[in-house]
Amino acid sequence: MLLEVIACSVADAIEAERGGAGRVELVRELGRGGLTPSPDLVQEVCMAVTIPVRVMLREHDGYEAGGVDAVDSLAARAIGFAALGGVDGVVLGFLHSRQIDAGALDTVLAAASPVQATFHHAFDDLPDPIAALCQLGRWPRIDRVLTTGGPGSWNRKAARLDRFAAAAAPNITILAGGGIGVEALRALSGSSIVEAHVGRAARVPPTVDGAVSSRKVAELVEAARR
Repeated sequence: MLLEVIACSVADAIEAERGGAGRVELVRELGRGGLTPSPDLVQEVCMAVTIPVRVMLREHDGYEAGGVDAVDSLAARAIGFAALGGVDGVVLGFLHSRQIDAGALDTVLAAASPVQATFHHAFDDLPDPIAALCQLGRWPRIDRVLTTGGPGSWNRKAARLDRFAAAAAPNITILAGGGIGVEALRALSGSSIVEAHVGRAARVPPTVDGAVSSRKVAELVEAARR
């Protein structure tokens, strides 16, 4: 199972790679769910690691893209990130009244060409996940959807994630995330999920203010292999 680790700094990204992470999601202000990092940080991280880097495009709390000016600002950021050779993709998710904001997605994904995109946890606010996956399929650049798998135990989440994966295939990969730790990875090992997204569990201390530890990442990678 590929492990994607959230990084907020160059040091975080380097530790993630050393621990065996397969990809980095780069953000700032993890305590707010992750916001758009600075272009300078993105460039520095891309130069410091060889694993793929996906970059958050989210300018404020919540999942509303905002008005025309806000969407244009996100598109401008997307253009800049896509121009950096080391960026594998962007991470985004725009909703309006608990529905996918197709207009904002159209604009920002067009600006992000040619890189791919992850539709993030905004997915979990949508009322019908299976219908949402079908709708997201209209944007070929979206190749991953990040989701907790809904409420309940990790065994129940794993079963639900299996259903999501079947509905999303073959063009979209389900990226399991949200409280992922050793227990969750073990529960997912018997599922069809092949990628997991880790935040606090890769940090010392395991809080939004902790720093990514290569040792913790290695422990998670080992759990994902069992």
